[in-house]
Amino acid sequence: MSPNPAPRPAPPNEAPLRLGALAPLTRPGWPAAGRHLLAGLDLAVREVNAAGGIDGRPLELVVRDTAADPERAAAAVAELAGLGVAAVVGEYHSVVARAAAARADALGVPFLCSSAVLDALTEEPTEWVARLAPAQSRGWRTYGDFLLGTGRTRIAVATQPSVYWESGTRLLREHLTPHGGSVVELDANALTPGALCDALVAHGATALLLLVGDPEPATAIVRAVRGDGRLARLLIGAPAGQPEFEEWAERLGGDGAGIPFLRYLPVRLGPLGERVGRELQEQLGESPSFVALEGWDTVTVLAEVLRSHGTDRAAVAAAWPYVAVEGTRGPIRFSRAPGIGVRQWTWAPIQVADRDPARPGRFRTLHTG
Repeated sequence: MSPNPAPRPAPPNEAPLRLGALAPLTRPGWPAAGRHLLAGLDLAVREVNAAGGIDGRPLELVVRDTAADPERAAAAVAELAGLGVAAVVGEYHSVVARAAAARADALGVPFLCSSAVLDALTEEPTEWVARLAPAQSRGWRTYGDFLLGTGRTRIAVATQPSVYWESGTRLLREHLTPHGGSVVELDANALTPGALCDALVAHGATALLLLVGDPEPATAIVRAVRGDGRLARLLIGAPAGQPEFEEWAERLGGDGAGIPFLRYLPVRLGPLGERVGRELQEQLGESPSFVALEGWDTVTVLAEVLRSHGTDRAAVAAAWPYVAVEGTRGPIRFSRAPGIGVRQWTWAPIQVADRDPARPGRFRTLHTG
């Protein structure tokens, strides 16, 4: 691993080295995720600059709000390319990241995707795109193992139209069916929360997974299920990670606890992760999510690439196979994973966690993968 350089202020007369940053900062995106992602990116940039920048040039983030809109994200990549950024980083929503990756590939701009997990991030293999988050197939199979381990085999999914949700449903069905499990889809757009509860009872479901938008209809569905005595033993799950963020607990209180979700953290952070986590907590005013750590890792990886391989876009893209950086959640290296068209960190740690019903502000680790 490359040691951190000794701190030295970047000369103020050096032209900044620009990085484009994509994040969902307004609805219908998840602004909480975007805020955490941006906090991690920003903290890492400030630390790089405090250590002298990149060969004396300070890093500068040029931020664009994607608002969960793929077309907006693709247009932002084109704009950022025209502004001369060395690379584009960030994004949380998978469908949005896929549009950004396609445009980055077409324009020859390196894109280091922080948090989106859709396996098919690009249609064809590319050297221009790398990703830190684990692929959806790996995370959601881990979630399937958790369900099987708890004896939940009759799974209902409340879903809305989305490539991401459709992919998740398919992955769960493929993983659970050979073990005697079943997955039934309930259309959250067609069913009221009350009608959805009736359908859960009719199907004898032992778990309901929320593959829907947040805050709605996720909030209304949780409240309806929690208030239905017929479903007192039903497990509610949210594999996409909605309960990770404080706004979930603020909206739902105790009703939002005991809902298992995926997060990309080790059971315990090492010294680097603990240190970055403390600084992010001070910056955010709340506990940082794994998304904030993904943001910090993104810039730290890219800064090492820029130092060691230069700032030319082609040189950055060619450097992915040679990355070796200590991140907040472990050593980061990129490789080619079967079925994944981008350079992939194989693999970030994965856990299934929930908010403790006794103390909704505290998380419990239920399963690791």
